[in-house]
Amino acid sequence: MAKALFVTGTGTDVGKTYISALVVKKLVEAEINAAYYKAAISGNIRDDQGMLIPGDAKWVKDIAGISQKLSDMCPYIYENAYSPHLASKLEGHPVEMSVIKEGFAALAGKYDYITMEGSGGIICPLRYDEKKIMLPDVIKELDLPCLIAADAGLGTINQVYLTVDYLRKKDIAIQGIIFNNCHADSIMEEDNFRMCEELTGVRTLDRIFCNDTGLHMSAEELLSIYREVKQ
Repeated sequence: MAKALFVTGTGTDVGKTYISALVVKKLVEAEINAAYYKAAISGNIRDDQGMLIPGDAKWVKDIAGISQKLSDMCPYIYENAYSPHLASKLEGHPVEMSVIKEGFAALAGKYDYITMEGSGGIICPLRYDEKKIMLPDVIKELDLPCLIAADAGLGTINQVYLTVDYLRKKDIAIQGIIFNNCHADSIMEEDNFRMCEELTGVRTLDRIFCNDTGLHMSAEELLSIYREVKQ
């Protein structure tokens, strides 16, 4: 039976896609049949034929070295670099929960481990018109546990605490934190890691330093934080 994990971030541009790529790469290196999935990707460019390329998905595919088709990685691709709810209002093709679930189920039938990446921070509206779909709605619908991607720098204590608090209020399981943009011998960052753990009770799973090309945590520990996909 397939297992899955959701990678959420404490905000935009904290390194969710980078961390997701390293997670999938770690699984591939352990000879795991792994896939990547993201409900909606904004801010994409077009190819020579005018088709939108899901940039985050392509980046993960290239870094992780997976053969998964780009067309299977993301059902909603937008050109404008806005929140998906606004991008879809301008471009059409609004998010439908049924489509997200169908795409996820198809991957669960072909792959053993699925890493699903969120859009923006945890409070991200995927659709906000006559239908309202927030990112936590998707996580709850698919019954996924969360891995939090956070920046190591100034402000992360507040961002991590608020993200953890919100996830707990939504009754979403939290498996741990991976900090990005870490620097050796940084007194501030060391204090950030300690304070985040003490204030939230959530463990740090890994620290990613600039230009790292892989996770430092073991494949066994990584595999242990995935949850079986509900049928």
